[in-house]
Amino acid sequence: MGSFSIWHWLIVLVIVVLVFGTKKLRNIGQDLGGAVKGFKEGMKDSEKSDDVQQKIGGETIDVQAREKTDRLHS
Repeated sequence: MGSFSIWHWLIVLVIVVLVFGTKKLRNIGQDLGGAVKGFKEGMKDSEKSDDVQQKIGGETIDVQAREKTDRLHS
């Protein structure tokens, strides 16, 4: 019951193809591939912007935005 043989996986694959169809599976694969490609490009862009930031100032300052309140009327 622990592991499945190759025949189990082939039967599951056939059932998935019959349920979804090859065109829909191909579209899902293309969408997933595009998402992975976009993620990788985003990571490369992030690394480039980190390099520029280190060259310009050195340190990143994290701040928390707060709503401005009028202390005279409090």
